[in-house]
Amino acid sequence: MDELEGSRKLEAILAADAAGYSRLMQDDEEATVTTLDAYRRVFREKIEAHRGRIVDMAGDSVLAVFEAATEAVRTAFEIQNELAQRNQTLSEARRMRFRIGVNVGEVIEKPDGTVYGDGVNVAARLESIGEPGGITVSGTVFDQVKNRLQLSFHFIGEQRVKNIADPIRAYRVVAEGLPVLAPVPTNRARVFSKRVAIGAGAALVFSVAGAWMYLYLARSTTGLALPTQPSIAVLPFRNMSGEPAEDWYADGLTETLITDLAQLGPLFVIARDSSFTYKGKAVDPRRIGRELGVRYLLEGSVQRATSMVRISAQLIEADSGREAWAQRYDRSLEDIFAIQDDITEKIVTELDVRLLEGEQARRWRRATHSREAYELWAQGWYLQRGPTREGTAKAKELAEKALEIDPNYTLAMVELGWANCDQGDAGWSDDATHSYNEALAWGKKAVDIDPSMGEAHVLLANVLLTLERHREGVAEAEKALSVSPNNAGVLLLAAWVLAPNGRADEAVELAKRGMRLDPFPRAQDYGALGDSFLFAKRVDEALPVHRQCVEQTPDFIWCQLGLTVDYVLVGKESQAKAQVKEALRINPGITAANNTYVRSIGDAVQRQDVVAALRQAGLK
Repeated sequence: MDELEGSRKLEAILAADAAGYSRLMQDDEEATVTTLDAYRRVFREKIEAHRGRIVDMAGDSVLAVFEAATEAVRTAFEIQNELAQRNQTLSEARRMRFRIGVNVGEVIEKPDGTVYGDGVNVAARLESIGEPGGITVSGTVFDQVKNRLQLSFHFIGEQRVKNIADPIRAYRVVAEGLPVLAPVPTNRARVFSKRVAIGAGAALVFSVAGAWMYLYLARSTTGLALPTQPSIAVLPFRNMSGEPAEDWYADGLTETLITDLAQLGPLFVIARDSSFTYKGKAVDPRRIGRELGVRYLLEGSVQRATSMVRISAQLIEADSGREAWAQRYDRSLEDIFAIQDDITEKIVTELDVRLLEGEQARRWRRATHSREAYELWAQGWYLQRGPTREGTAKAKELAEKALEIDPNYTLAMVELGWANCDQGDAGWSDDATHSYNEALAWGKKAVDIDPSMGEAHVLLANVLLTLERHREGVAEAEKALSVSPNNAGVLLLAAWVLAPNGRADEAVELAKRGMRLDPFPRAQDYGALGDSFLFAKRVDEALPVHRQCVEQTPDFIWCQLGLTVDYVLVGKESQAKAQVKEALRINPGITAANNTYVRSIGDAVQRQDVVAALRQAGLK
């Protein structure tokens, strides 16, 4: 072999990168460099302690190799715990969080010690799709360490990443003491049905320029106050089939139960994103009850066979951990919807919620009588949790196939509407207006079939705003709130609609209520609250919230533009110009007067002010 080519080795690769580094440098360059130097020393000490070798530490990134996958993962875990402790001594705005990806693969090592090859590329891609403060590992790593380390792993699906031909089986490390922030989608329109959660949880007083607000950034040690009405969290049903690829089935059942229960007015139902932060964890129900502020928990498992399914469900009293009700179902897969209705009915009975039988039938049935159509929808929904161009296109295709089987399947219609919206917002379609009109048509059809479906009304509300039909959009948001008063996604999307249309104070309250139903807020939750503060002329409160959104989802153009406006209004023009560059990186075709953010603003004066701010920041 030519020595210049290098030697080939099978090694474990650790790749790390600081999230939000550019923003930290813009705000305080000297403090950021000091923190980075200190955190690099942590990386160096931990890597060397576990017999790893540092290959590169350029800028805010780290690349290291190990002989064993167990040592690489153990090192990553110790680093994240050490950095989390150090971050507690810093203000939220100054905290530096790293994403870490770990892979095992063949690398080419050159004489100077540098390494390259697909093994390195995969580690870097895993890091890029990970979460600030978290660890993402490949399926190869998982297979080697799952029985050797006292850590839990959450399968996040087969990920398609840039320049890698085949999908990568990926897992997120979940463990006590490690603050994990889930990946977030990059689109406004579909955001509230994406499965995201941040593991820094309940209530921290955030003060900026004398202003204060409650942001759910850190779990409360005493817990959230219990609501007066019956309250419940549906924890992710466990997939007992032995195949991680079957997770979508258990997740789909959990999602259906949460959606159905959220339609029942007297119930206080925690949003699915907060519930799913506990996926794969063994946690005391009393602790979950305190963290989410609920009286009851529903947990269970799903085991599929060729034509049969076994579903077990237990209703737990959170304060005592006592089992209040339990049931096991062994049914044909064709009976899946009857099982869902039966479980929901028994929970409602336990909580003494009394509804007319006709009302139950109308509100509980958001599904289809076709198992095949349901499975197509659920697989598409699973793909859309972390949207990519390819994933959105596939989800759209699956929703279309579901509708071929059952033309009246409203969930598939809403999914298809959001997929079209995503494609229009992200520039993934040849004709964005056509995509929005398609989304509008599917939303209208879903509402015609089921006027009580809040998810369809908020889809319509957001599309109508994008098409600059503001009055109609506000009316649809009001309808969504009337039929789904306890759905966190509906509340937050409605806030986003009302805020730029003369009702910002109301939007602030809606967004806060939505975040109470979702105690582990997503980046887009912060986007909705940030916009509500901005249009309520509370810019000092809007800025840190928008910044939180951007830090978690750098490609989310909606919050990039909101943060740009914030910076202009508080006199930080250099930061505003940097945000404009980021917005143009995401979508080079936008202008100050023609972008989704501006088109959503129905108040003429506020629209004029936003356009002026964007132009002042350098957007043409």
